[in-house]
Amino acid sequence: MDDRIAIVTGAGSGIGEQTALLLAERGLTVALVGRRQDRIDAVVEAIGAAGGAAFGIATDLSRPRAPWEIVETVLEREGRLDVIVNNAASLGLQTVDGFTLDMFDDHVAVNVRAPYFLVQAALPALRASPSAAVVNVSSAAAAIYRRLQTVYGLTKAALEHMTLNLAAELAPDRIRVNCVRPGPVATEIHTGAIADPAARLAELGTLVPLGRVGEPAEIARWIGHLVDREAEWVTGAVISVDGGRILGPPGS
Repeated sequence: MDDRIAIVTGAGSGIGEQTALLLAERGLTVALVGRRQDRIDAVVEAIGAAGGAAFGIATDLSRPRAPWEIVETVLEREGRLDVIVNNAASLGLQTVDGFTLDMFDDHVAVNVRAPYFLVQAALPALRASPSAAVVNVSSAAAAIYRRLQTVYGLTKAALEHMTLNLAAELAPDRIRVNCVRPGPVATEIHTGAIADPAARLAELGTLVPLGRVGEPAEIARWIGHLVDREAEWVTGAVISVDGGRILGPPGS
């Protein structure tokens, strides 16, 4: 069993929840980070019921000091930190003329600033780890160009650029940094504000060459591969897990 300590952000639902469940099943102790205490508590309870170890940290990653507070809480409780999964994201679909400064700043804060400084805050602990790994969760929006996604897409492209830069700089410390780039996945980020979620997911599936949206557990498995100790010779990778979404719609 893997006895490392992991942080998973955006762990109250979707990809983050499935990743936390998977890592806990493997033996890692997981710190679940999310905005909603009730969601985090529910996942912690599910992990405990399955015999795993987890605890929740309810916080808003758009707050500048949140990364340091999260790392401090984990180290005070567990004394070490080995794995970070930067999964939390802010997604607002809006035209260029409709984006406000506050909306822009929120996207940058959650999708770019928080992952960067979470790694920075954790560096001493990661350097002390026998098997440190960081996985950033990007999006196919980083590599395709669509109306309404100018800000979300640019933050995810920045996250991928950050991944490669951190991987290069931290390789001498044996801290591996990789990225998973999902296509459309059946999560609340796509369905939460939609009157007909099933129709929305079906619509998104028509844009994917393999004919459907992904499931959160499918993305979590790839995060798990990159976190695994057996992936110790993999760093600086950006892996698309998207059903072919970045290839364009079927028949294009």
